[in-house]
Amino acid sequence: MFETLTEKFEQTIRKIRGLGRITEKNVEEAVREVRLALLDADVHFHVVKDFVERVREKALGQEVLRSLTPEQQFVKIVHDELRRVMGESVGTFDPEPPWPAVVMVVGLHGSGKTTTVAKLGRYLKEERKRQPYLVPADVYRPAAIDQLVQLGVQAGCAVHPTRPGQDPVAIARAALVAAKERDHDVVLLDTAGRLHVDEELMQELERIREAVTPRKILLVVDAMVGQDAVNVAKGFHERLGIDGVVLTKLDGDARGGAALSVHAVTGRPIYFAGTGEKIDALEPFHPDRMASRILGMGDVLTLVERAQRAYDREKAEELERKLRRKEFTIEDFREHLRAVRKMGPLSELLAMVPGARKVLRQIDPERAESELRKVEAIVNSMTREERRDHTILNGSRRRRIAMGSGTTVADVNRFLKQYLEMRKMMKKMSKLAGRQGSRLPV
Repeated sequence: MFETLTEKFEQTIRKIRGLGRITEKNVEEAVREVRLALLDADVHFHVVKDFVERVREKALGQEVLRSLTPEQQFVKIVHDELRRVMGESVGTFDPEPPWPAVVMVVGLHGSGKTTTVAKLGRYLKEERKRQPYLVPADVYRPAAIDQLVQLGVQAGCAVHPTRPGQDPVAIARAALVAAKERDHDVVLLDTAGRLHVDEELMQELERIREAVTPRKILLVVDAMVGQDAVNVAKGFHERLGIDGVVLTKLDGDARGGAALSVHAVTGRPIYFAGTGEKIDALEPFHPDRMASRILGMGDVLTLVERAQRAYDREKAEELERKLRRKEFTIEDFREHLRAVRKMGPLSELLAMVPGARKVLRQIDPERAESELRKVEAIVNSMTREERRDHTILNGSRRRRIAMGSGTTVADVNRFLKQYLEMRKMMKKMSKLAGRQGSRLPV
């Protein structure tokens, strides 16, 4: 995400690197580059105008701190403004009593509302320990009801038994009664959408709002629509009074215009960012972390949080003990690999590491993902005995593994060589951690 914008900002920062101080001329040149970068990223022009004026004013109104270079000072100013544009603080999404709290999810057709409702259900259940009730209230889109039922199974959430042809307002009222009877504390309404904001859609949504008095109204916006996100957000906010935004398909947007425009226009927080198609690909939106990503500074906190979710604490401690005892097997490697892959695509993980963008430019993410899949296939083709004791892998066993995984014997040999090298390196790290009296960061 934000690849285009990040690249442009990095070029701008390189131009002022090494300067003794920030002069008015330097500022004007840099601000011009920032303005072009934002417009190229499809940020709304009103937002761009306000953004560059504030950057210019701050850059010219401050002396460069003695401990900072002009480059660092300019980056700090831009970072602070990016954070301000996207929201000063993190909007906390956790509906409160009295129960059941109704959350109405609205947006245009194709924005990802139904998937988002299921993702929100999973988030509330797993992270907030709620008992969400998913309600399909879109009776116009073919298969919308079935889609939410299937996604509800994946999310582990109950789904209201909506029938095609029912009135959406009647569905919402019946769902609220059912939620009370079954002790659900949050009701998530998946409403209908249109290809564009129209009067018929708004009237229906207003009738639903009046019927069930939602605690929150969330607008789902496709991040890839760029400046159009502003018109969508304004249209829904003026008629319904939205409480927050969920940006979907952020993983497929290289520009980032929607993320930098929606909050500035509505004044409402961006609660979540959809970063993939899987049911768990929904992350709380942190303006400060997103600003760091845009400026190529990485996002270590989100990376750590993903690692904590992917790794079971007991398994991580057991893995550490095995490393110290030199017992790290291919079976353990497979568990480690699966946990890493649960954290997300390799390119996305590398983008969160400060300074890793240079490495990212030098590798082909698709090829790297393909190699990981190949390695996993090789390991899966081994017997449990072979995964636990690599020394028994003779020539005939390697040929069988290659045939079973759809790879070559050379691929199997290469993996085993890499595994042994990694094992050796991990032993050294474990010894070093032991001497220093610290725990090995697994």
